[in-house]
Amino acid sequence: MTSEGHNEPLMLRETREAPHVVRRLLTENREAVARLAAAIRGRRPAYAVTIARGSSDHACTVLKYVLETQLSLPVASLGPSVHTLYGARLDLAGALVIAVSQSGASPDVVENVRAARETGALTVALVNVEGSPLAEAAEFVLPLRCGPEQAVAATKSYLASLCALLPVVAELTGDEALGDALNALPERLTRTLELEGQARELAERYRFADNLLVLARGYHYGAAQEAALKLKETCGIHAEAYSAAEFSHGPKRLLAEGLPLLGFASADAAWDATRQAYDDLRAAGADLRLLGPQAGADLPTPTGGHPLTDPVTSTLAFYLFAAHLALGRGLDPDQPPLLSKVTKTR
Repeated sequence: MTSEGHNEPLMLRETREAPHVVRRLLTENREAVARLAAAIRGRRPAYAVTIARGSSDHACTVLKYVLETQLSLPVASLGPSVHTLYGARLDLAGALVIAVSQSGASPDVVENVRAARETGALTVALVNVEGSPLAEAAEFVLPLRCGPEQAVAATKSYLASLCALLPVVAELTGDEALGDALNALPERLTRTLELEGQARELAERYRFADNLLVLARGYHYGAAQEAALKLKETCGIHAEAYSAAEFSHGPKRLLAEGLPLLGFASADAAWDATRQAYDDLRAAGADLRLLGPQAGADLPTPTGGHPLTDPVTSTLAFYLFAAHLALGRGLDPDQPPLLSKVTKTR
C-alpha cells in the first residue's frame, strides 16, 4: 500500500476530514445545543452518568473531566452489563445520562439509555447515525455529523465526540474564550494536519516496538486511553494508558524492562505536575517522547487554543502518527485481524 491518493488507508483519509466534520457539527448543532442547555438549566441534574464502549468510552473520560471541572457535576461511568446481564435497574432519576456511539446500534447501550429515560433521567445521545436505535431511545440527540465512517479504527467520530458537548458547556458557563476556541478549532485542526510529516518521522522511532506505554493527566487522559487502543488495533502493539501520577507507583517498575513511553504534553492546570512526573521518569532512564501543545514536544500541536479543545488537536496528531506507524510496520490499519466496524454487545 502506498501513501498516495486513493491507495491511502481509509484511516488517514477519514482522519483528514476532521476540520470539515467539526465545522459542520458546530454549525448544524446550534439548535440542538440550545435545547439541551435549556433542559440542563431547567432540570438541574445532580450528577452525570456516561454509557459507552471502546473509543466512545475514551471520549467519555475526556467529558468526565470537562463536566466535573466546568459544571461541578460529578460523573460516573455506567457498566452496561449491570442492567443487560445482571438485570439491575438503576434509579437514575435526576441524572444527566450521556451515551456516546458512532453507530448507535449496540443493544446494551440502547437498552441502558431506554431504562434510564424511563426512570426520569435526562438522556442525551452523541451519535453519528441519526436514525439509529440509540437516537430514538434518548430524549436529546447531538449528532456527530461525520458522514459515513468506514474504517474499522474510528477517528473522525471520536474527535466529533470530544467536541459535541463543548458548545453546551460554553452556553451554560458563559465561557467566551471557549466559544472563541471552538470557532477557531476547524482552522487549528487544518494546521494540525500539516504535521503529518513530523508524525511519520516520530512513528519511525517505534517501528519495531512490541510494547508502548502512553501517559497523560486530566483532559488528555482520555486521549491517552484512545491512543493505547489504536496502537493495539492498528499497529499490533501491546499498549496501555496510565495517568502520569499513577504510573509513578507500581507501574514504574516496567522502566527496568526498557519499555518506551509516549506522553501527552498538555497546556493546562495539569501540566506542572505532569512535567515533574515526566522529568522524574527521564531521570530514571525512561525513553519518553511527547506529543501536544507544549513547547518542546517531539510532535508539537498548534498552540493558542483552549484546554478543553486541546485534546482534539492532540488526538488528531496522534492518529496521523498511528496510521504511519502501522504502514511503517507493513500493516494495513484498515484491516486489523479479528475486528469489524460495529460490535453489538449485550
